[in-house]
Amino acid sequence: MNKYKKITLDGLIFQNPTLMLVLGTCPTLAMIKSATSAFGMGVTVLVILTLSNIIISALRKVIPNSVRIPCYIVIIATLVTFARLFLDKFIPDLYEMMEGFLALIVVNCIILGRAEAFASKRNVLESATDGVANGLGFTFALTLMGIICEFFGKGSLFGVHIMDFQIAILSQSAGAFLIYGLSIAVFTYVIDAIERARRVKANKLARENLLKEAA
Repeated sequence: MNKYKKITLDGLIFQNPTLMLVLGTCPTLAMIKSATSAFGMGVTVLVILTLSNIIISALRKVIPNSVRIPCYIVIIATLVTFARLFLDKFIPDLYEMMEGFLALIVVNCIILGRAEAFASKRNVLESATDGVANGLGFTFALTLMGIICEFFGKGSLFGVHIMDFQIAILSQSAGAFLIYGLSIAVFTYVIDAIERARRVKANKLARENLLKEAA
């Protein structure tokens, strides 16, 4: 498999940071009560993750190993500051929804984890691909759960009223926790089913090859 395809599929599906690795739980539970805030947080993390991966990869041979974590945090904190200024200036409503959790992106385990495990060891293009893939995986997971929570919890979608039927608990913290847990369970079940089907196919091909060789 092409390495860039593998990096992309891992970030989006097989090592999805939210639904498979269960990283970034704090902003996930806080933001998915609204589709707008979930999407906004996802895109913000996507941009910061991609840029931090690129910068850290470009500087990986310059940053001393003994102070690499503080250097990563400084780089990420600078990007978060720019993101906060941008949102405050151009999208103030979204900034107010996310304000308390924007600062936590500095120590978000998804961003720090990719910096340490991937960007510090790979070239810029691979690191950029990894950042985009994991960022999109995070954004997809948050937005999907945000849509479910808002639609069934408030009867609206991205702030637009859709229906009067509501399950109030889904618009609260307990509901967000419930939807997050169910999403992890369903996603894991689907991925396991895909992996089992892939193994069965591989074993079938192997048996067929053995029979051909024996013949």
